Amino acid sequence: MSPRNVMVLAVLVVDAVVLAVLELMFLPLRFDGYLLPYALGGIPVPVSALVAAVTTPWLVSVAGRLSSKLVVAAAPLIGWIVAIAAFGMFGPGGDLVLTADWRSMLLFACGALPSAIVLGRVLANTLNPAGG
Repeated sequence: MSPRNVMVLAVLVVDAVVLAVLELMFLPLRFDGYLLPYALGGIPVPVSALVAAVTTPWLVSVAGRLSSKLVVAAAPLIGWIVAIAAFGMFGPGGDLVLTADWRSMLLFACGALPSAIVLGRVLANTLNPAGG
């Protein structure tokens, strides 16, 4: 890998970690009148799961274009998972940031599953570049 690609990969991994932290911070968002207006009885709005479903697979696909090695393509996904685990379980000041309900599972599923599918596509293109 060229030095430029190594630098781009480092930026992608840092982006994945920053996005994971922001997604965790906005995971408890709800219509309760504090940040969002009070509506519908204060239901939770897991917008961060939607952000994870779009950004994490995109980071994996960009990393997959940098090199034919699977580890390179998986680096943003690995960084995202480690950041979710580390900051979710041992957050700022030792707080538990991951909520013990369906929103945490939704965040993990929306970030990891589409990224794993993109990673599988990168692996398939690496093993069979002709596509047939």
